Formats: sequence, C-alpha cells, structure tokens
Amino acid sequence: MISRELINYSLRNIKQRKTRSAFTIISILVGITTIFIFVSFGMGLFNYIEEMSSASSANKVLIQPKGFGGGMDGAFAFSEDEVRVVESTSGVYSATGVYLKNAEIEKSGVKKYVSILGYDPKKPLMSDVFTLNVYTGRELQPGDRGVVLGYNYLLPNKIFSKPYELNDNIILNGRKVKVIGFYASVGNAPDDSQIYVTNDFMEELYSNSSLSYNWIIAKVDTKNIDRVVKDIEKNLRKERGQDQGKEDFFVQSFDDMIESYSTALDIVIWFIVLIALISVFVSAINTANTMITSVLERVKEIGVMKSIGAKDSEIFAIFLFESSFLGFIAGVLGVIFGVALSFLGGKIIESVGYGFLQPAFPAWLFIACIVFATLTGAISGALPSRSASKVNPVDALRYE
Repeated sequence: MISRELINYSLRNIKQRKTRSAFTIISILVGITTIFIFVSFGMGLFNYIEEMSSASSANKVLIQPKGFGGGMDGAFAFSEDEVRVVESTSGVYSATGVYLKNAEIEKSGVKKYVSILGYDPKKPLMSDVFTLNVYTGRELQPGDRGVVLGYNYLLPNKIFSKPYELNDNIILNGRKVKVIGFYASVGNAPDDSQIYVTNDFMEELYSNSSLSYNWIIAKVDTKNIDRVVKDIEKNLRKERGQDQGKEDFFVQSFDDMIESYSTALDIVIWFIVLIALISVFVSAINTANTMITSVLERVKEIGVMKSIGAKDSEIFAIFLFESSFLGFIAGVLGVIFGVALSFLGGKIIESVGYGFLQPAFPAWLFIACIVFATLTGAISGALPSRSASKVNPVDALRYE
C-alpha cells in the first residue's frame, strides 16, 4: 500500500507539471468520451429493440415485396385472394392487407406529399407491429371517413407552420377530411408524419387508380412460427405461380426483424468501439511517453530519495500512482463530457424526428469507463515506473 506521504508527494509532482499532466489527461479523456457516447447510444438502441421484442408484435409476421419501396410504385401488389390464402394457412389466426400510397395534403395554400396507410380496423394488427398508441382522440373504426394523424402533425413547423388539432379538417387529395385522432410519437420521422385511414376510405380516395395491398400482416402461432412462415411462403408461391427461390416477396417474423436489426447493430457498435479503443491505445502510448519523460527529468530526485532510504517499491508506487491518478481524472472527466454530449446529441436527434435513437446511462457504464481509464493510466505507467525504481542512486546523483 502506498502511504499518505507518498500520495501527497505524487500529487505535488502532478501539480508542478500542470501542462504535461493536462495533455496526458486530455489524450485519455478523448478516448473515454468517445467510448461512452457510442456505448450509451448503442445501449439505447438495444433497449429500444428489447422493448419492441417484448411487445405484442412478437406473434406477427409481415409479408412484403423484395427490394426497396415497399411496393409503393404499384409494380408489386397483393390481392384479397392472397390475403385469404395467408389466413387459411395452418397456424395463422388472422391476416389483413395494408395499403400504402403517397398522398397530397394542403393547408393555407401550402402543399406537402406524405405517406398514407390504410388498414382494416376490424383487424388492427398493424398497430401492434408498428407500436402505434393513440395520443389524443380515438382509433379508426369501421365505416370512418376521417383520418388519424402521426404525432408530427401536432407540432408547429414540422409538417406545416401551424399544427393540427382534434376535429380540424385536413385537405387530403383535394378532399376535406376530419381529424379524429393522433398517434403518439413512434420516434421515427416518416412514421410520425404518416396519415392513417380505413381500407374502405382508402379505396374511395384512390377509386380512379388500381389499388392493391402493399403488405400482408398475419397473427400466428408463436410455438411453431418457423413452420408457419415456411407454409405461408409455400402457399403464396403456389397462388402466385412462382418457383422456390424466385419469389418476389418474403415472409419475415418479428423475431427475424429484431435479429437482423440486432446483428447489424452489433457490427456497427463493435466497429465504433474498435475505433474508440484505438484512440485509447494512442492515449496510452502518450501517457507512457509522458511518464518516461518524467522519469528522465527526475533521475537526480530519485537518487536523492534512494540515498535517504527510499525503497524500490516506494519509487515504483510513486510513479505508478501518478499515471493511475491521471487516468482516473481522465476517466471522470471523460464520463462527464460523455454524458453531456450524449444528452445533447439525443435532444438534437429527437428534434429532427428520430426520438427512438436515445442514449442510455446504465450505472455500469460510468464505473466501467472510469475503471478502464484508470487501468489505462496504470498500465501505461507501469514500465516507466519500474525503470524509475531500478535507478542506481550513485549514478542518479551524478546525472546531468
């Protein structure tokens, strides 16, 4: 154990070398701050995915087109017959088709183009899949000719300069339609800017164009979900006259979606952490260089201490404590900066409509970053500390 006297001596040495100590702290601090920010956002995403995976959408599968665009270009479509094929599959409890189109909305002479989604209120499977909860007003009901709007329509200068209110009229495809509700924020800008109507009303709005389902959502038996997915694929291939491997659609369970997101997230996070660790490695080299320089500057001082009875272990402890203490200070400051920048980043991301991407601050992250920074300092200073402890006092006193 290092004595209080040696600790005070080490602290005085650090204080006397303020500039060098500050640069050493900054070099470690940058790496720790980087690690903290990316891990906190990564944990936030993991928590979001965990929350989604524990929701009521775990027993749903989504049948959609391959490629991009979700079939909005009209090149891909599901028919009512194909919805019935899915629903008749063993292990499927219910299935429903979902329309997705582009719509024109207008307010005070200003026009915008947004996505409009139509679903069957008798089978509100879509609300489970996309985690939609009513913020104010009510859900759509069979026979409604009104709309439910995403959360962004409640905010000024998001869609229009003036937000909508419950029971307002919105001009949708040139038609005046009543607003009967608003969904709570999903945390995703496109979803929060979407308009929701019943399938029947969707067919009215687009009566002059060919309208087919863009997606099919099915509620299935979770105990045999893999078999159910394969059976859905087989039955749809047969209905569409397609060979295996040449389908223009794919069937994805909610667990598959979560797994694909999680895998991609793991890769991104570990890549970012690798970059941060490289930064810490460079910081460690800088700390070692600082401690080596400190040893060279204090050779005569070490000789004096040894000549009056200082042990090798005490010399080693002095320099090791100094490097560890600098690492500890860097860790504490790195965590403080990390929290501040993560919080600020979360607010900025939320303001642009991606509220799902928020940082998390678990207690272990604070402790781990501080301990990691302290160990980085200690390991970096171990070799210079050992060199200092082996200095010959006679040679040290003659050192210039």
